[in-house]
Amino acid sequence: MQVPIKDIIVKRRIRKEVGDIEPLAESLKRYGQISPIVINKKNILIAGGRRLEAAKYLGWRTINAIISESSNELARLELEVEENTQRRDFTMEEIAEASKRIYRLRNPGLFSRILKSIIRFFKWLFKIEDS
Repeated sequence: MQVPIKDIIVKRRIRKEVGDIEPLAESLKRYGQISPIVINKKNILIAGGRRLEAAKYLGWRTINAIISESSNELARLELEVEENTQRRDFTMEEIAEASKRIYRLRNPGLFSRILKSIIRFFKWLFKIEDS
């Protein structure tokens, strides 16, 4: 659900520095918000402080959020810590594979471009719409 950013209350957090949020802001701008922030019923931020700051940086008025039923301070703190520790960075091999695949998709070979052009032509010729 969309929540007005001005209504979100940020209390004492474990992470003191949000770091450089410009790359995250650029990601939000390019791909949209992939993961919602987490707030409680009183609009207190539980998880997603960097996403919230990046949205503010972009001038967003609302942000996608989910509401956690966790009402006590211990549960909120555990959720904040859990969200920031249960992640794993890509290995160098995974980054190389992803880069290679992205490159191939962005730069198809000559045969692929010719085939796609022929398909588009016949779709246009026979008035076939993409499904």
